[in-house]
Amino acid sequence: MRSNRATVRAGVSMAATLPMIAGALALGIPAAHAADSPARDVLKGSKPLWATAKADKGATSNSAQVKARVYLAGKDAAGLAAYAKAVSDPNSPLYGKYLSAKKAQARFGATKEQVTAVKSWLKSAGLTITSVTPHYVAVSGDVAAAEKAFGTQLHNFAKGSKTYRAPAQTASVPAGLKGAVLTVTGLDSAPHKSNHDDQLPPPDAVFKNAGPFSSYYGSNIATTLPDAYGQKIPYAVKGYTGKQLRAAYGAGAYTGKKVRIAITDAYASPTIAFDAASYAKKNGDAAWKTGQLHQVLPKNYTKTEECGAAGWYGEETLDVEAVHAVAPAADVTYVGAASCYDDDLLDSLGKIVDNHLADIVSNSWGDIEANQTPDLAAAYDQVFQLGAVQGIGFYFSSGDDGDQAAASGTKQVDTPANSAWVTAVGGTSLAVGKGDKYQWETGWGTEKATLSADGKSWAGFPGAFTSGAGGGTSKTVPQPYYQKNVVPKALATANNAAGNRVVPDIAAIADPNTGFLVGQTQTFPDGSERYSEYRIGGTSLAAPVIAAVQALAQEAQGGKALGFANPAIYAKYGKKGVFHDVTDNPTGSGLAVARVDFANGLNAKDGLLYSVRSLGKDSSLSAVKGYDDVTGVGSPANGYVKSYTRKH
Repeated sequence: MRSNRATVRAGVSMAATLPMIAGALALGIPAAHAADSPARDVLKGSKPLWATAKADKGATSNSAQVKARVYLAGKDAAGLAAYAKAVSDPNSPLYGKYLSAKKAQARFGATKEQVTAVKSWLKSAGLTITSVTPHYVAVSGDVAAAEKAFGTQLHNFAKGSKTYRAPAQTASVPAGLKGAVLTVTGLDSAPHKSNHDDQLPPPDAVFKNAGPFSSYYGSNIATTLPDAYGQKIPYAVKGYTGKQLRAAYGAGAYTGKKVRIAITDAYASPTIAFDAASYAKKNGDAAWKTGQLHQVLPKNYTKTEECGAAGWYGEETLDVEAVHAVAPAADVTYVGAASCYDDDLLDSLGKIVDNHLADIVSNSWGDIEANQTPDLAAAYDQVFQLGAVQGIGFYFSSGDDGDQAAASGTKQVDTPANSAWVTAVGGTSLAVGKGDKYQWETGWGTEKATLSADGKSWAGFPGAFTSGAGGGTSKTVPQPYYQKNVVPKALATANNAAGNRVVPDIAAIADPNTGFLVGQTQTFPDGSERYSEYRIGGTSLAAPVIAAVQALAQEAQGGKALGFANPAIYAKYGKKGVFHDVTDNPTGSGLAVARVDFANGLNAKDGLLYSVRSLGKDSSLSAVKGYDDVTGVGSPANGYVKSYTRKH
């Protein structure tokens, strides 16, 4: 399961190019700031691509209200990008020389003079300042004031079957503010949100898995069900637990002691402390210590119905329990956003960076790249770079719809996983055998066929694609330096001869059919709310698992923060015993599991549904020997955590 900004950030304005923040040339990324005109400095990317002359329905009423954010570029955007690269590169003399949050803000943040000038300009146009943070100045006001401030007209445009407001020309700021303003968001009114005044709703309706199960991969063979790939197949596992995952990914004796991990999602499960404690007790994880789990929450929540707030509870529960299962001694801070919209998710990331709440940040949400806009990309990358200079690394799930062709109609990657400044986490199907022994992994990609009416065959075997790890080549983000000489040229140049960013970077367990057992308070048909357990997966499992493995690696490194991890991860590529080189066909024959589900999701009252799930069938993406666009460099092997041990 992965909260998706297509339900979470559905309808983000379209963009053909996605330039990042000014000065990002250190990673080979074009700058967001455009060349200035004589009197105005243009904010490139502030007019969405769907705001075309053909779609124009005329001027927006002058009295209509606008809420916008003017993001501050800071005093040295180019220096920020350069320093973020230097402290993250193992070959740089500045590697690991991180700054405190206070020093990072003093060195790269906006000056008081810049903030004052921006506020003065906005007020003079007739806009009202609603909040000021280290990252942006938020304003509200009518369309007439917004048009005056940003030197553009706001029109109504058709976008699909709906109509939204957007700038008719690219927005700009006074030339005197050149260098002070990074970008502006909010001038277009299309919803900018991610998947997944208000009160939080109760937990979602209960879901349970039916048996039979395997306790470890292959322990229970479905002898009464039809063959697949010429042999009897095992029942799906009940759900792996921490002990099995720690063994699979080489945890050893490391527990993440004295390492801080943050998790971001929207909203907040009202039962998270009880659920996490119950799960740990029932499944052999170390008990949570007093003060080990923290929550940083907004004063108010918004858009709870639109964003499906209760659905985010399961996301938070999975993330918290998976992190603790793999890194049981790590300190965990959950930072909940007020909604699933980008502005609120950015606020959550900003809180972590501004207060250095953690060194490792797990994020199980995103949207398709076509829904990303240059203004938001710039705002996100600025936060990621400010984190990098402090030694904070961000991990984003790569998506659950493979190449996205079936789900969106276009092959594309997900965002923010496409950012050159984050670690994109892909997914695998994992076989852990008897005695917690690692057997193999495939790239996560599932095809499903159901049992025929006579019970003697799988109808239409192997069936249709249902889900798989997101990956592929970005259409908008140039290839970062750390992927060169590792990512095959054919992948890097798939959309651009000069080479683009390829996703993911690393991978871990994601397939729900070889998934993780999670425990959560859910609402039963009689209206009662009770703790219950079920198996779950998705790259929103892979992201917290990798975040937890990184906590073990940080402990192995003597507690020194790993920071933005991609340069170090790619530097370890090819070294013996560090990564499992994941391929789609690790055993030489087709792989599948039998799965039994309750027709009603709760009990056998309405019957059982039998299906076969083929493994290693990820849309058009393939897990092959070496780097690939399903699993990146692979998954952590026994030597991965050990590779961070300091040599004396």
